[in-house]
Amino acid sequence: MRYSIIATALFAFAQPALAQDKPVLTVYAPDYFGSEWGPGPAIEEGFEARCDCDLEYSIGALLPRLLLEGEDTKADIVIGFNTDVTKRARETWLFAPHGQDNASLDLPIEWTDDIFLPFNWGHTAFVYDTDRVENPPKSFAELLERDDLKIVIQDPRTSASGLALLLWVKAVFGDEAGAAWKELDDSILTVTKGWSESYGMFTDGEADMVLSYTTSPAYHLIAEDDPTVKAAIFPEGHYFMTELVAQVKGTGQPDLAQAFMDYILTEEFQSTIPTANWSLPAKMPEAGLPDGFDTLDMPEKALFYDENEADALREPALAEWLEALS
Repeated sequence: MRYSIIATALFAFAQPALAQDKPVLTVYAPDYFGSEWGPGPAIEEGFEARCDCDLEYSIGALLPRLLLEGEDTKADIVIGFNTDVTKRARETWLFAPHGQDNASLDLPIEWTDDIFLPFNWGHTAFVYDTDRVENPPKSFAELLERDDLKIVIQDPRTSASGLALLLWVKAVFGDEAGAAWKELDDSILTVTKGWSESYGMFTDGEADMVLSYTTSPAYHLIAEDDPTVKAAIFPEGHYFMTELVAQVKGTGQPDLAQAFMDYILTEEFQSTIPTANWSLPAKMPEAGLPDGFDTLDMPEKALFYDENEADALREPALAEWLEALS
């Protein structure tokens, strides 16, 4: 019995050491990604089963941390970039090529970037509830003319979706974007800092429409069995958004980092995206999308500015927005 107790104690003592022997892959990710309702936990479990390693998320702002840390960053992988920050992220020279075949991606635009790899995508859209809005606008132009709708949007200075709307308006209305904002201002109930606050106001019935994504109705349909939430589809086109992942050039775990990049476009990873991130997979799984996604209304035309175009347009478009909403 005495030897059994000693052996048990030694085994228990050894467990932390054994766990520490596993290599650690540090992944910088935004808040939502690592949360229990985000895609992070399933991706962590799936990758750890393959790598015999410990994947650890470091949650928080991405680009500000990288700019502060520079080459001393603790990150091996950064996941959750949006296309609005890739120019500034690229200019840090912190990232290595992803080594994946861009031709295998299922996106509505051609993707040629060898540094930033898409892992999901969607379109911005104004979402409404058919119980409250029986006659949704059929075009962006009609939305501007309507005076019977109250919408909630996000601030382009603090929100990726808000910035996407800024670029969407610019893509649709061009030199008349300022005038379009002045018309839309009459319908804007409020501007929130981020998406969650806006969407909460919409689901609480405080707004008729909310700036969100064409895939947002999938959550209500699949998770809540509620078919009343829809996205208004406009013939002018909808702004394309994708989230991206990149590996750090100076990582201390180069083999693990590359293995993670190889994991991104696998069937296992991509199958988690539709119902964990409520967006579209960057590479369509062989099994296709979950039931319910086939009922979503989707635009025929995708609008998009590459990082150089978006960077050049950001400040003048923001100035138009601020002037119109003041």
